[in-house]
Amino acid sequence: MISPAQAPLYEIKANLFKALAHPARIRILELLAAAPDTTAPVSFLLSETGLEASHLSQHLATLRRHKVVTSVRSANAVTYRLANPKIAELLAIARMFLLDTLADSSEQLRLAQELPGAHLTGQSS
Repeated sequence: MISPAQAPLYEIKANLFKALAHPARIRILELLAAAPDTTAPVSFLLSETGLEASHLSQHLATLRRHKVVTSVRSANAVTYRLANPKIAELLAIARMFLLDTLADSSEQLRLAQELPGAHLTGQSS
């Protein structure tokens, strides 16, 4: 059972994962994590994501609202960066988890295809 004192922390954590729950936002964060000094101008994010400017702006606003990225304006250029280097670690851990999961799934599929009669159920390759 969750204590009343813990409930807000779980809600905040859930909101963080909601902020990350869009492929475009994950792509933006991956780009920022890989960028030199983890910073990138909007023009770079636009070209790399292929998003329309209005859509990119909405995604960046969501990430800013949840304190996942920060922005700096210099003249008429805006640069974004990860708000905390641990976000890059979170993305790396998620990537490793997914790769492990996919490796397990492909091994299970291979074993299933080797079962006697697998070719009769359309599971053979």
